[in-house]
Amino acid sequence: MMATPRPVLDDIDERLLARLREDARQSIAQLAKDLGISRGQLYSRLSRLESEGVIAGYTVRLGSAFVASRLRAHMMIKTRPRFHREVEQALAEITLIQAIHAISGEYDIIAVLETEDGTQMNELIDQIGLLDGVERTTTSIILATKLER
Repeated sequence: MMATPRPVLDDIDERLLARLREDARQSIAQLAKDLGISRGQLYSRLSRLESEGVIAGYTVRLGSAFVASRLRAHMMIKTRPRFHREVEQALAEITLIQAIHAISGEYDIIAVLETEDGTQMNELIDQIGLLDGVERTTTSIILATKLER
C-alpha cells in the first residue's frame, strides 16, 4: 500500500491557514487583499487545500467569556489489555468529551473534558472511571489557557 503524498504548502498557504484559524468567516475579498493575491487565486487555493485534506472543514471558536465559564480538564486513561478500542468507542459516545487522543507511554488515551461546573466534572470523571476496560485515570483541571490556535 502506497502512502498518500504529504501536501506541500507555500508561504501563502501557511499565511492563509493562519488567517482562517484566526477568523474563518473573513470575506474572500479581505483574505485575498491581506494575502496580496486575486480572489480567483484564493478560491483555487482553498479548493486545493480542501481536496488535499489540509482543510477538513470550518468550525466555531467559542468566545473567551463563554470558555471562561466552563471547566476543562485533561484525563489520562490506562486501559486494560485488549480493551482499548471498546474504551475509545464508549468515550466517543460521551458528549462532554471534546477530544480523544491515543498516546504512547504509561497511559493509552488522553481525553479532553469540558463541563459546566465542578459537580458535573466530578460526575463525568466517575462515569469514565466506571467504564468497562478502564484500569486507571489521572485528571488535571486546566486552570488557564495560555495559547490555543
